Amino acid sequence: MQTKLFLLLLLLPFILDAQFVYGDLLPDAPALAPRGEHAVGVRTLTLTNPGQPNIAGVVDGTMTTYDRPLTVEVWYPADADPAAILSYSEVMGQSPDTTRPIIPFSFTGRATREAPPKTSKVPYPLVVISHGYTGSRYLMTYLTENLASKGYVVVAIEHTESTFRNAGPFASTLYFRPVDIRFTLDEMARLSKSDSGSFLAGLTDVNNAGIIGYSMGGYGVLNVAGAGYSPRFGNFFSAQNGGTKIIDRHLIGKEAYPGADPRVKAVVALAPWGKTIGVWDEAGLQGLSVPTFFIAGSEDDISGYDTGIKAIYEGAANTERYLLTFAGARHNVAPNPPPAAALAPGLHLDEYLRYADSVWDTRRMNNVNQHFITAFLGLKLKAETSYGKYLDLPATPPKEGWEGFKPRTAVGLSLLR
Repeated sequence: MQTKLFLLLLLLPFILDAQFVYGDLLPDAPALAPRGEHAVGVRTLTLTNPGQPNIAGVVDGTMTTYDRPLTVEVWYPADADPAAILSYSEVMGQSPDTTRPIIPFSFTGRATREAPPKTSKVPYPLVVISHGYTGSRYLMTYLTENLASKGYVVVAIEHTESTFRNAGPFASTLYFRPVDIRFTLDEMARLSKSDSGSFLAGLTDVNNAGIIGYSMGGYGVLNVAGAGYSPRFGNFFSAQNGGTKIIDRHLIGKEAYPGADPRVKAVVALAPWGKTIGVWDEAGLQGLSVPTFFIAGSEDDISGYDTGIKAIYEGAANTERYLLTFAGARHNVAPNPPPAAALAPGLHLDEYLRYADSVWDTRRMNNVNQHFITAFLGLKLKAETSYGKYLDLPATPPKEGWEGFKPRTAVGLSLLR
């Protein structure tokens, strides 16, 4: 009997870990990290943006146009079993890098594919999510499912030519991030019309939208929220791409730049990339006009911290903003935890480091992100004024801790506002 008990205790951590689904709660999760009242449905859509510059297909200096395909994943409140488990099909690797071959794997989530949507008298706010370079629409399912369960329609873009399966020319990513985000907002507006024939008809309010971006996604969402790119960056892009002026569409002070999309009422920028190479100047950052919640690691060596993410936060002087910092963390403050497949021996180290942080437990960061993003979006998109107490905090946790955190568990965090 004692031997069996000993073996059970020995195996218990592995049993529990096998049942852990990305986004599930650790014992020290803060107050707003748990899922909401709704079961979650999920569907895949393919969108097409016609007549776009074919940056990845330039021949002899000539740029043609093409109909740009975008795959998006949509999570939404559903009439379904809230405990249902499904499998997401993902890949690791980075094509065409021959040192990082594409390796399929799967991981589980808590949603039901093709479930009928749960209708509401008031349409659900829309949240659009943009991944990093490279990435996929499944990079942040811990957050997409969580927000859908709380009464949001969540759309994660898989950015063409910026994915694990197809890492196209970097110029394509630089140009298309804001384009893809604005186009997805347009398409959600079209599909949400009562006569669209889509499952989204009447389901979501595109005029009450939040946009969330990680790394290159952060670069994109800030532009859509009014932070136009600098003329210096525009000159660099043009010089690298045959003198084309298409980037004027995103530059502060250019007639082609539309500024902040009026449908966007809240922005979350996780480790936004670009400041350290001059993407923004003072005028560009002062153009940011939408309330923004920044999340960063203090040791970010991709986007930079003091001269990168924190400098963006400080320069965005014309809008309400917050900066949550994970002390000691590097760049990966946003993704799901490393999948089991990334632990296999012999893989390129970056298959693990694409997800993991060498200081923080990614599952812990996920729970903290769920808490603060729930508070911020709830306040800005749902007028949940009671959530303000989770944001109106001292910069560093006092001895008794922050509102919503269990005793002794806010260590390593700071929040500027």
